[in-house]
Amino acid sequence: MIIQSFGGPEVFQMGELPKPSLKEGHVLVKVKATSVNPVDYKIRKFGPPISPELPAVLHGDVSGIIQEVPSTEKFWKVGDEVFGCAGGVAGSGGALAEYMLVDSKLIARKPKNISFEETAVLPLVSITAWEGLFDKGKLSAGNTILVTGGAGGVGHIAVQLARWAGARVISTATGESKKNLVLSLGAEAVADRGIDSIRETANRIFGTSEFDLGLDTAGGEGFQTVIQSVRIKGKAITINGSGSFDLSTAHSKSLDLSIVFMLLPLLKGVGREYHGKILTEISRLVEAGIIKPIVDPEIFDWTEIGKAHQKLEEGKAIGKIAVRVGN
Repeated sequence: MIIQSFGGPEVFQMGELPKPSLKEGHVLVKVKATSVNPVDYKIRKFGPPISPELPAVLHGDVSGIIQEVPSTEKFWKVGDEVFGCAGGVAGSGGALAEYMLVDSKLIARKPKNISFEETAVLPLVSITAWEGLFDKGKLSAGNTILVTGGAGGVGHIAVQLARWAGARVISTATGESKKNLVLSLGAEAVADRGIDSIRETANRIFGTSEFDLGLDTAGGEGFQTVIQSVRIKGKAITINGSGSFDLSTAHSKSLDLSIVFMLLPLLKGVGREYHGKILTEISRLVEAGIIKPIVDPEIFDWTEIGKAHQKLEEGKAIGKIAVRVGN
């Protein structure tokens, strides 16, 4: 499925492109599934600066089976089942194709106990959550943390990772189904989005209205809310720093402010091995039953990718949207 121009969900069309040629340091993957992330529909909608050249094959998340490896490859072999966030941005093809050429440093072995569709929803959100919690947040056992949007893509992984690390988690969510989901993932309580609800909930659960750390999974008002929620000299992290923010509250509390942009290794070519290492650990945690990907009940065929994009853009998904690719 390719796009010849940027725009609405209707720009996707079936097309033929040459099969990617194998090159050093890469493996050719037979794609089984992908997932829809906000960055995918933003690239489709707005194009540059991080979009691939037209005609473009989008989507970074991939799960599949290795079909070809270069003669110099020592670790991966034909038939290995793998997953990763490996393309769909400037300089690389995406996963909405039968075959995807993948930098071997970006992938890990697929968890054995879940399907290709479930696996495909993990890469981008897991890496983002990991970098936010552990690299930026230095999260440790006993920390109190606010995760905004705990039923969303990054949020539902962040809640589970934080609990695994021994942190005490409160999350925001709207609607009973999403609130129940977040509680089932390990949050001690769920608050509404407003700062008063968050502070009241924290005071009831922790005995204090402030958190050691806050992870905002959406940007905009969510980042401002996290800044208001974190204690003096705490950490406020967002995965979306676009927009205008009043940082006077952050300044008055001497907060550590951080932004996660997990696509940098894909765009700049630096630090790709680390993404593979994170996903190797995520695979282990999935197989151990510690991490469970939440997949929206409606799984799309890749020929319906426009409908999948529309569902995510309209905010109707619970967890992640998975897409079956190929035959």
